[in-house]
Amino acid sequence: MSEFRVIIPARYASTRLPGKPLLDIGGKPMIQRVYEQACKSGAVEVIVATDDARIEMVAREFGASVVMTSSEHESGTDRLQEVVSKLGLADTDIVVNVQGDEPLIPPQVIDQVASNLANSSAGISTLSEIIDDPEFVFDPNIVKVVADANGYAMYFSRAPIPWCRATYQAGRGELPTIMPVQRHIGIYGYRVSLLHDFVKWGPCALEKTESLEQLRAMWHGVRIHVEPALQTPPPGVDTPEDLERVRRHLQISGQP
Repeated sequence: MSEFRVIIPARYASTRLPGKPLLDIGGKPMIQRVYEQACKSGAVEVIVATDDARIEMVAREFGASVVMTSSEHESGTDRLQEVVSKLGLADTDIVVNVQGDEPLIPPQVIDQVASNLANSSAGISTLSEIIDDPEFVFDPNIVKVVADANGYAMYFSRAPIPWCRATYQAGRGELPTIMPVQRHIGIYGYRVSLLHDFVKWGPCALEKTESLEQLRAMWHGVRIHVEPALQTPPPGVDTPEDLERVRRHLQISGQP
């Protein structure tokens, strides 16, 4: 496998869960859980990127490398670009963005994203899974993706894509069988050169319309490689209910 690094953006502010990265999960802060899962991947380095001194202190206590970033970033991608600049990484280097609220992320999918990018001509790589619940197809909070025969994204949308005319217009609560609907899984691999370009471009009209950052890259002709995930990552922690679900999972599984 080609060499790659993992960067974990971690912000203290959260509307529903203030201080989310530092919330306790089985005796460890959430950010430590994410860091430890990322360290099980093949990454040569795992870095926590934060703008908060409290997160920095905790992360350094459990042994993480930390890069402090600006508090003015509008997106996690902007924060990643600042980190790769401070580290002086080469344009051809690969980094994987692992969200700081995914304490159960499987290391296998981190490796998969990095490997897919290294073995393709894409600027970005990501993952998907088949949607098996008709309600999810029409849920705007669940992003859908359509890829071509070679695994390159054709479009991402909050709308149901591809639109199955025969099924949907007939009002039947069925899933398409000819071409299954794919849910986008929000883990990304980037070439460093792409991150530099991304922040220079600024938001585009399509990105603003769908509220999906990856459309900025596609707008500028960047190819995004999409592959079905070898293992579906459990949902991240966005609400108090999610937090309790993860805590119960670790108790049941007996993980330290």
